[in-house]
Amino acid sequence: MSAADRGLDALALVVVDVQEAFRDTGFWGPRNNPACEDNIAALLAAWRAAGRKVVFVRHDSGEEGSPLAPDAPGNAFMSIVAGAPDLLVAKNVNSAFHGAPDLDAWLRAEALDGIVVCGITTNHCCETTARVGANLGHRVLFALDATHTFDRVGPDGTSMTADELARATATNLHGEFADVVTTAELV
Repeated sequence: MSAADRGLDALALVVVDVQEAFRDTGFWGPRNNPACEDNIAALLAAWRAAGRKVVFVRHDSGEEGSPLAPDAPGNAFMSIVAGAPDLLVAKNVNSAFHGAPDLDAWLRAEALDGIVVCGITTNHCCETTARVGANLGHRVLFALDATHTFDRVGPDGTSMTADELARATATNLHGEFADVVTTAELV
């Protein structure tokens, strides 16, 4: 099925946590998908050109010393997240559906069928937003190549690369919580 057949006009683009703090690989560690920001920019341009709804999500961390704290420079959106969104959600947990204003209520008020998720990080706030959105009954498309994440050490002390984590997220979501798609399929 082509992107045109998927009813994209009824889906809001949800741009999750594309904030300056995530440029700091010294803090977060090695990342994957260097094309992420370009793909997010392409999705934003396509959504705006088509007159579709755009949601920006900002993580306002309450953790002491977090680069995502509201008063930290890293809290600002990256320059690709420009212009006024149709909705700005501020959150301090992993899901955009647990922020303010209420994303679920807004989607329903706008008579939208669901969301396209892109942003940072793949396996945290993007994946959690997709899961919660699906659980609330929304159609979810997950633009995997418009997300990125960082290497992580597991509880057993072994590392998983960002690419492995992204692959795990895609495997976990696809066919259960979302349709995992590419930017090219959406623009």
